[in-house]
Amino acid sequence: MAAIEVEDLRRTYGDVVAVDGISFEVAEGEIFGLVGPNGAGKTTTIECIEGLRRPSSGQVRLFGMNPFIERRAVAERIGVQLQESALPPRLRVAEALALFGAFYRRRAAIDDLLGQLGLTDKRDAAFSKLSGGQKQRLFIALALINRPEMVFFDELTTGLDPQARRSMWDLVRQIRDRGTTVVLTTHYMEEAERLCDRVMIVDRGGIVALDTPEALISKLEVDKRIVFGVPDGQDVGYLASLAAVSHIEQTDEKVIVHGHGDRFASSVVYALEDAGVSFIDLRTEQPNLEDVFLSLTGREIRE
Repeated sequence: MAAIEVEDLRRTYGDVVAVDGISFEVAEGEIFGLVGPNGAGKTTTIECIEGLRRPSSGQVRLFGMNPFIERRAVAERIGVQLQESALPPRLRVAEALALFGAFYRRRAAIDDLLGQLGLTDKRDAAFSKLSGGQKQRLFIALALINRPEMVFFDELTTGLDPQARRSMWDLVRQIRDRGTTVVLTTHYMEEAERLCDRVMIVDRGGIVALDTPEALISKLEVDKRIVFGVPDGQDVGYLASLAAVSHIEQTDEKVIVHGHGDRFASSVVYALEDAGVSFIDLRTEQPNLEDVFLSLTGREIRE
């Protein structure tokens, strides 16, 4: 059953088209990811679904309701972690949860949420005294205070260190495993690939791809890569003549060979050995969602 139904959604700001007639559905119980460059329309799309912005045209249904018109009924059933959030500096963690919980008819036990998010020892800490990761976990707790059927995470792990990011991933999986639908936006392709059941890539307000991460990777003919070092700076440009090789990137001591086919890796290794080239730290890299993303959206810097 579809928890979210979006049909021909369009949102404009004067002459600027932020979302340009997109349609998609999100099934109950899945982790659904939106990825795209800066300004692609991800956050605007999410805010229209949440009822925070009125669509310029098109239809949005959340649990069968219009989220902008039936905002109160929708708010009782969803949780939201916004891209940018803040609380009064002196507000304590437990006080924040009690305050937000008072807005809902149904609410989770504060101590349970604190334990789940590793904030028990910060129960009485002021917001200003929390680390970046602790603040992020508090905002997640606030999004879960009403025991939502669906939760939205907008750039959940931006600014977190690798350890904190992996911890957040585990938490998202736990939330989904309890039956909650999760919708997230992210700039991290590894995050989308690891977490999401399906990923929607958006660019310039439109959908450029929508499928499982595995299917997106397999559909796109992205080259495999072999990476190795050549300590003495030997030229390996002759590898470009191999049928399985697409192109080569070489610096003084590092070589990246791009290619395809089942015999790609073996043909490169045999050619290096036949030429008597000494190489170190050779490894293969399979195509991933970042390759798909860059292929579909380009490499230019966006503001």
